[in-house]
Amino acid sequence: MLVGYGLMEFIGVLVRPFMRPVFRTPGRSAIDAVASFVGSYSLALLITNRVYLEGKYHRREAMIIATGFSTVSATFMIVVANALDLMEHWTLYFWSTLLITFLVTAVTVRIPPLSREPEDYAPGVDPRPEQDHAGNRFAAAWREARATVAADPGVGRTVLTNLKDGFVMAMAILPSILSIGLLGLVLAEFTPVFDWLGYLFYPITWALQIPEPMLVAKAAALGVSEMFLPAALVTESAMSVKFVVAVVSVSQIIFFSAMVPSLVGTQIPVSIPRLLVVWFLRVAISLALTIPLALLLF
Repeated sequence: MLVGYGLMEFIGVLVRPFMRPVFRTPGRSAIDAVASFVGSYSLALLITNRVYLEGKYHRREAMIIATGFSTVSATFMIVVANALDLMEHWTLYFWSTLLITFLVTAVTVRIPPLSREPEDYAPGVDPRPEQDHAGNRFAAAWREARATVAADPGVGRTVLTNLKDGFVMAMAILPSILSIGLLGLVLAEFTPVFDWLGYLFYPITWALQIPEPMLVAKAAALGVSEMFLPAALVTESAMSVKFVVAVVSVSQIIFFSAMVPSLVGTQIPVSIPRLLVVWFLRVAISLALTIPLALLLF
């Protein structure tokens, strides 16, 4: 319903003057961002994949949207907040996470590897890039929305098409979720791999003087395997530490137990080494933004 009946085009025309200069993506990507926070990353990735295959996103835009907006939902954030006793600060936590997640995205789109992603469209697809509109923007948005509705093949066929896309994506990602997710949990529980990875972020946590800097660094590294594990690691820590880990576990976006297999299950060309670089950059920038805020608030 978000994609097939004009809402994406309508909102896209209205917010293009904001989305294009800030995130270097079409205005219609705003729907992806909202869908991920309200629904889930899997819903956002399903939308991104469909729009990419329609020629409305090129590869760089699709990767920016997938790695910059497709985070966990607000319901997962409630689970994290409950686990870390942050519910009394829910409004602060939610809006801080939303702002920091999108700030990090605005930074990472301007540096490699995302800035060097090619502007190739899906093979065999006619490019349909978003056009800017002069004059009354609201009227233009209404025209775009009506044109999308007029081209719709019917509610029944639209529902069946999306049901099929969702089923195919689910079947494609289930084996990856089971294998990659299990591997990440085994590495976290029975090997020192994430202790070693923690040293990547220790200079940041130590320099910014957060309590228990090594623990925060390890929690930040642990998030690449599964998003809830960092929260489980700091349940007995100071409130500032809990706040930092709760925010970073969401703003990092990329994790291998579910999000990465979901992305691999789409038709968007994905490079795992590049995804790891994007993950590192997102975590490092998130820590640099969140730690001063946490020390100020708590």
